Amino acid sequence: MLNVGQIEEGFVFDHIKAGTSLDIYYKLGLDKKDCTVALIMNAKSEKMGKKDILKVEIDINSLNLDVLGFIDHNITVNVVHNGDIIEKKPLELPKQIVNVIKCKNPRCITSIEQELPHIFVLTDPDREIYRCKYCEEKADHRF
Repeated sequence: MLNVGQIEEGFVFDHIKAGTSLDIYYKLGLDKKDCTVALIMNAKSEKMGKKDILKVEIDINSLNLDVLGFIDHNITVNVVHNGDIIEKKPLELPKQIVNVIKCKNPRCITSIEQELPHIFVLTDPDREIYRCKYCEEKADHRF
Protein backbone atom coordinates (compact mmCIF):
# COMPACT_ATOMS: atom_id res chain seq x y z
CA MET A 1 0.00 0.00 0.00
CA LEU A 2 1.32 3.42 -0.95
CA ASN A 3 1.49 5.88 1.94
CA VAL A 4 1.72 9.63 1.27
CA GLY A 5 2.04 11.75 4.41
CA GLN A 6 -0.37 14.47 5.42
CA ILE A 7 0.17 18.12 4.63
CA GLU A 8 0.02 20.92 7.16
CA GLU A 9 -1.25 23.79 5.00
CA GLY A 10 -2.63 23.64 1.47
CA PHE A 11 -5.02 21.62 -0.65
CA VAL A 12 -5.94 18.08 -1.48
CA PHE A 13 -7.56 17.86 -4.90
CA ASP A 14 -9.53 14.62 -5.13
CA HIS A 15 -11.70 12.92 -7.75
CA ILE A 16 -9.55 14.12 -10.64
CA LYS A 17 -10.17 12.25 -13.88
CA ALA A 18 -7.48 9.55 -14.12
CA GLY A 19 -4.43 10.65 -16.08
CA THR A 20 -5.11 14.40 -15.98
CA SER A 21 -3.41 15.49 -12.75
CA LEU A 22 -0.12 16.35 -14.45
CA ASP A 23 -1.96 18.73 -16.79
CA ILE A 24 -3.64 20.31 -13.76
CA TYR A 25 -0.22 20.62 -12.11
CA TYR A 26 0.98 22.78 -15.02
CA LYS A 27 -2.29 24.73 -15.49
CA LEU A 28 -2.17 25.76 -11.82
CA GLY A 29 1.43 26.90 -12.31
CA LEU A 30 2.72 24.60 -9.58
CA ASP A 31 5.91 24.00 -11.59
CA LYS A 32 6.76 27.69 -11.03
CA LYS A 33 5.96 27.76 -7.31
CA ASP A 34 8.15 26.71 -4.40
CA CYS A 35 5.85 24.12 -2.86
CA THR A 36 5.65 20.43 -2.06
CA VAL A 37 3.39 18.42 -4.35
CA ALA A 38 2.34 14.77 -4.16
CA LEU A 39 0.80 13.50 -7.38
CA ILE A 40 -1.07 10.21 -7.15
CA MET A 41 -2.19 8.78 -10.46
CA ASN A 42 -4.62 5.95 -11.25
CA ALA A 43 -5.66 5.35 -7.64
CA LYS A 44 -8.56 2.97 -7.15
CA SER A 45 -11.91 4.68 -6.69
CA GLU A 46 -15.33 3.17 -6.03
CA LYS A 47 -17.00 6.24 -7.52
CA MET A 48 -14.82 6.65 -10.63
CA GLY A 49 -13.02 3.34 -11.13
CA LYS A 50 -9.66 5.12 -11.25
CA LYS A 51 -8.79 8.66 -10.22
CA ASP A 52 -5.89 11.02 -9.63
CA ILE A 53 -5.19 12.97 -6.44
CA LEU A 54 -3.00 16.04 -5.96
CA LYS A 55 -1.72 17.10 -2.54
CA VAL A 56 -0.23 20.59 -2.54
CA GLU A 57 1.47 22.11 0.49
CA ILE A 58 1.12 25.84 -0.19
CA ASP A 59 -0.42 29.02 1.22
CA ILE A 60 -4.16 28.54 0.66
CA ASN A 61 -4.51 32.05 -0.78
CA SER A 62 -1.88 31.58 -3.48
CA LEU A 63 -3.77 29.44 -6.02
CA ASN A 64 -6.44 30.48 -8.50
CA LEU A 65 -9.11 27.82 -8.09
CA ASP A 66 -11.04 29.21 -11.08
CA VAL A 67 -8.58 27.26 -13.22
CA LEU A 68 -9.79 24.04 -11.56
CA GLY A 69 -13.42 25.03 -12.00
CA PHE A 70 -12.77 25.53 -15.71
CA ILE A 71 -10.92 22.23 -16.12
CA ASP A 72 -13.39 20.12 -14.15
CA HIS A 73 -15.85 21.59 -11.67
CA ASN A 74 -16.47 18.09 -10.22
CA ILE A 75 -13.03 17.92 -8.58
CA THR A 76 -13.23 17.84 -4.78
CA VAL A 77 -11.16 20.59 -3.16
CA ASN A 78 -10.21 19.97 0.47
CA VAL A 79 -8.61 22.94 2.25
CA VAL A 80 -6.04 21.87 4.85
CA HIS A 81 -4.90 24.00 7.78
CA ASN A 82 -2.71 22.72 10.67
CA GLY A 83 -2.97 19.21 9.21
CA ASP A 84 -6.78 19.10 9.30
CA ILE A 85 -9.33 19.50 6.52
CA ILE A 86 -11.13 22.69 7.49
CA GLU A 87 -13.28 23.15 4.40
CA LYS A 88 -14.50 21.44 1.26
CA LYS A 89 -14.65 24.14 -1.40
CA PRO A 90 -17.25 23.66 -4.11
CA LEU A 91 -16.02 24.46 -7.60
CA GLU A 92 -18.11 26.29 -10.15
CA LEU A 93 -17.62 27.14 -13.77
CA PRO A 94 -15.91 30.53 -13.66
CA LYS A 95 -17.62 33.35 -15.56
CA GLN A 96 -14.28 34.27 -17.12
CA ILE A 97 -10.81 32.73 -17.39
CA VAL A 98 -7.61 34.59 -18.18
CA ASN A 99 -4.45 33.09 -19.74
CA VAL A 100 -5.50 29.49 -19.16
CA ILE A 101 -6.09 28.63 -22.82
CA LYS A 102 -5.18 30.50 -26.01
CA CYS A 103 -7.45 31.62 -28.80
CA LYS A 104 -6.93 29.50 -31.92
CA ASN A 105 -8.38 32.06 -34.34
CA PRO A 106 -5.47 33.39 -36.46
CA ARG A 107 -7.42 36.62 -37.06
CA CYS A 108 -7.98 37.30 -33.36
CA ILE A 109 -6.30 40.41 -31.97
CA THR A 110 -4.43 38.17 -29.50
CA SER A 111 -2.52 36.65 -32.44
CA ILE A 112 -1.22 40.09 -33.44
CA GLU A 113 -0.96 41.82 -30.06
CA GLN A 114 1.10 39.23 -28.17
CA GLU A 115 0.92 41.06 -24.82
CA LEU A 116 -2.89 40.98 -24.65
CA PRO A 117 -4.28 38.51 -22.12
CA HIS A 118 -6.22 35.56 -23.51
CA ILE A 119 -9.66 36.05 -21.96
CA PHE A 120 -12.50 33.59 -22.40
CA VAL A 121 -16.04 34.20 -21.17
CA LEU A 122 -18.62 31.55 -20.21
CA THR A 123 -21.36 32.04 -22.80
CA ASP A 124 -23.40 28.86 -22.33
CA PRO A 125 -23.27 27.44 -18.79
CA ASP A 126 -25.52 24.48 -19.64
CA ARG A 127 -23.18 23.23 -22.37
CA GLU A 128 -20.08 24.65 -20.63
CA ILE A 129 -19.06 26.73 -23.66
CA TYR A 130 -16.44 29.46 -23.42
CA ARG A 131 -15.77 32.05 -26.13
CA CYS A 132 -12.89 34.45 -26.72
CA LYS A 133 -13.70 37.92 -25.37
CA TYR A 134 -12.21 39.59 -28.45
CA CYS A 135 -13.35 37.51 -31.45
CA GLU A 136 -15.98 35.17 -29.92
CA GLU A 137 -14.15 32.06 -31.15
CA LYS A 138 -15.39 28.99 -29.26
CA ALA A 139 -12.81 27.35 -27.01
CA ASP A 140 -11.82 23.98 -28.45
CA HIS A 141 -11.73 21.98 -25.24
CA ARG A 142 -10.65 22.10 -21.64
CA PHE A 143 -7.24 20.49 -22.28
